[in-house]
Amino acid sequence: MYKFTNDYSEGAHPQILKALVETNLEQTIGYGEDKFSLEAAELIKKKLGRNDVDIHLIPGGTQTNLIAISTFLRPHEAVIAPLTGHVEVHETGAIEATGHKIITMEGTEGKLGPADVTRAVQAHTNEHMVKPRLVYISNATEVGSIYTKAELTALSDACREHKLLLFMDGARLGSALTSTENDLTLGDISVLVDAFYIGGTKNGALIGEALVICTDSLKEDFRFHIKQKGALLAKGRLLGLQFRELFRDNLFFELAEHANTMAAKIQDALVALDCPLLLHSPSNQLFPILSNQIISELEKSYSFEIQKRVDADHSMIRLVTSWATRESAVDEFIADLRKLL
Repeated sequence: MYKFTNDYSEGAHPQILKALVETNLEQTIGYGEDKFSLEAAELIKKKLGRNDVDIHLIPGGTQTNLIAISTFLRPHEAVIAPLTGHVEVHETGAIEATGHKIITMEGTEGKLGPADVTRAVQAHTNEHMVKPRLVYISNATEVGSIYTKAELTALSDACREHKLLLFMDGARLGSALTSTENDLTLGDISVLVDAFYIGGTKNGALIGEALVICTDSLKEDFRFHIKQKGALLAKGRLLGLQFRELFRDNLFFELAEHANTMAAKIQDALVALDCPLLLHSPSNQLFPILSNQIISELEKSYSFEIQKRVDADHSMIRLVTSWATRESAVDEFIADLRKLL
């Protein structure tokens, strides 16, 4: 049974495991102030081309979204997010549990645009309603699409026009940045958004996300909030060492590029077989529509998510490739698809 269920089924890249073993008995101070975490932050700043950002290493994506959004907002302020946004669909009401409403907008292919932001702002006009204050997006999105530089620039301009913060969930940022259709850099993102994070969990790390705070007014006392929410690890070295390995050379991008290449190979085969897709995906997530009979046959050898029933006879599934997906498994999957289709 080979899994195309997600991009965190495997453990960690061998280079990371090797570094963890080699440094295991080195004594360091705790809570993210160790030499590995400090070096990781400097390496990320170098990739950004900026020294004026704050970087915090946090164990998981939901924790990062929860801590950042609840810290950035005052009690009466709300989040604008796409209907498919992770904070809306897959975080068990974590944001709402902090007292902040999520205003959902339909968007296009999982992405928000300036018109979506304007409509949300115009629909909330006075103190009898929550006040929109932060726009949440993800790149790559939950449906596999990515933001172009023009799209992100237009959204950033709209946020600034309406005095809104722009926050990017980067759980799959590696996939977005290494997509053949991408024209954004980490430096571009740091200028266009107020805060974002670089996902390690879904790109070769055991655990960990690197939150980058770009706007000065959001930086004060942030470590207090991390501690209060239970995410300031005593053994912060665990996160720091992993991000040091991901960014000391090109490993972060090489791993993401592999995931994209494997997904593109499957997508090309699906297109050649005239299989309908939710959208053309430039990232490592694919959403083909197949007959329920074919899905049942595939489930005998492969694991994947069934996203939704399309009609009585067809459903949409999600296929996800990772930094460790074996090309031989991809070839076998394609061969089985050809037999069935």
